[in-house]
Amino acid sequence: MSGWDDFVRATPYLPFVLSEVERRAAGGAFEARASTSLSTNGFWGTGENMSLRVAVQMDPLESINIAGDSTFALMLGAQARGHRLWHYEAANLSYRDGRVTAPARAVTVQNIAGDHHRFEDWTTLDLADDVDVVLMRQDPPFDLAYITATHLLERIQHAPLVVNDPAAVRNAPEKLFVLDFAEFMPPTLITRRLEDARAFHAEHGEVVVKPLYGNAGSAVFHVGRNDANLAALTELFGQVWREPFMVQAFLPDVRLGDKRIVLVDGKPAGAVNRLPKEGEIRSNLAVGGSGAKTELTARELEICAKLGPELARRGLLFVGIDVIAGHLTEINVTSPTGIVAIDRFNGTDTPALIWEAIEMKARAR
Repeated sequence: MSGWDDFVRATPYLPFVLSEVERRAAGGAFEARASTSLSTNGFWGTGENMSLRVAVQMDPLESINIAGDSTFALMLGAQARGHRLWHYEAANLSYRDGRVTAPARAVTVQNIAGDHHRFEDWTTLDLADDVDVVLMRQDPPFDLAYITATHLLERIQHAPLVVNDPAAVRNAPEKLFVLDFAEFMPPTLITRRLEDARAFHAEHGEVVVKPLYGNAGSAVFHVGRNDANLAALTELFGQVWREPFMVQAFLPDVRLGDKRIVLVDGKPAGAVNRLPKEGEIRSNLAVGGSGAKTELTARELEICAKLGPELARRGLLFVGIDVIAGHLTEINVTSPTGIVAIDRFNGTDTPALIWEAIEMKARAR
């Protein structure tokens, strides 16, 4: 047996990315691998070697910043493992006669800013028949359009694996699901009533006010001990949003960072400490925060151990939790981010961990 034979057999997805010259050099080993037909479960390959058909439901690829985009990192990781990718937008989902379809384009990606994707021609994907995995990765807001997409995907998840589970996402709003783990949270109030907000402010001195369904640090306000703006903020929130808002005791140690911890199938995979810029309390990278290398504390490992089994039970495979000074503030399940920064600081490969978990679940279906 030649060295090429050994190399190709040890590299399950290599035949799908070899150049023509390399294919000729690989000889019989490549031909044996390439001749493998679709197995009865729809996957390329045999045994543990599978090439999944992956539909990525996300925002327009043209608009993303590939330097920090977690969905793009997942796409690069999928492609490196031999999986085929299609891109479509949630707004284009359609339902008819029990079928859920979307106009989509097969896509290849590369880590070159400004030239990071190549689309093929448009096609209509039947999401129950034409793909093995759907990645639900459109960004919030978590509004009725988002909720409708979860209802549509829930109707076909008996066929493809949908990540994260659409019903579980719908039932786990990020600032409400966290209430299931209130023992780890800072003091928290959810209300529309100024009287309740004033009483909470008087008790805790400094508070943070934020919309219940906000994201990326938008509309987060710090109300200081002698701040007279609470009534105006309550009025503003009531005019902009129909739902209640969240008030939490201010944690001064936010200046030391707001830690994003990623869990994969219920197990911690890594973390990045997000530091607010000068004059800010918000540490979200989207509003100018910076990332720093970090390790998990005993308290954070305790939080992960408590959350992990429930996340896995619900089918929430890729989750990001936010922890400030040992206090759990959010559980992000819609389109979690942070894996690019985590891998940059730690030299890890979080997309590979996510795809290993997806492949294992897809294989078991």
